[in-house]
Amino acid sequence: MRRSDLGEFEEVVLLTVAVLAPNAYSVSIAEELELETGQTVSTGAVHAALQRLEQKGYVTSHLGEATAERGGRRKRIFSVTALGGRVLNEVRRVREGLWSRIIPLTKLTWT
Repeated sequence: MRRSDLGEFEEVVLLTVAVLAPNAYSVSIAEELELETGQTVSTGAVHAALQRLEQKGYVTSHLGEATAERGGRRKRIFSVTALGGRVLNEVRRVREGLWSRIIPLTKLTWT
C-alpha cells in the first residue's frame, strides 16, 4: 500500500482518533497527544491535520450534540474510515517489521 502522502504528525493524529473513538475531536486529540508526548500541541495544528486526513479519506466527521460547556456550539467528531484503518495497519506492520530486525545488543548501546 502506498502511504507516502501520510506525514508523521498526520499519522499520530490518525492513531489518536482511533484511540479516542467515538469521542475524538480536535481539543481531545491535542490533549491526548500532549499527554503522550509531553510536548505542546496546538488545536490549530490538529484541526489542519484532521482536514487533510478527511480530504484523503482516512477519517470522516460529523457534528455532535450542542454542549453548554461550548456555549451551545457543537463539536466536530472524527472517526477512522476503513481506508484509514488499512493505512494504520500498514504503518504498524512496517514499523514492527523494522523494529524486529534491530539486533538486541544494538538497542542497549544507543546513547
